Amino acid sequence: MLSGYRLMWMLVMFDLPVMTKPERRAAAKFRMFLLDQGFQMCQLSVYLRFCAGKEQSQVFTRRVQRALPAAGNVQILYFTDKQYENIVSFDGPRRRRANQNPQQFTLF
Repeated sequence: MLSGYRLMWMLVMFDLPVMTKPERRAAAKFRMFLLDQGFQMCQLSVYLRFCAGKEQSQVFTRRVQRALPAAGNVQILYFTDKQYENIVSFDGPRRRRANQNPQQFTLF
């Protein structure tokens, strides 16, 4: 049964070196990898992806691990769909509408 407490989100946050051309290339490649894996960019170094459960989040964690650049700091945070609904976002001083959960057809 699908439950807002079983459905999960993955938040990938990273700080990658970009001082040299190869480092910039590696950082761009990692960002493109995340987009290709279905992550959405929240901020330049913060990407978010919906997962249908813990097992799927573990699959994507292993994929992210295999794609890590040689240097930098990457962290992954997991939270439930119910917690996602409670995220408060601002666009400048104005509060944005509540996050919209994915539609049923995007789950599978």
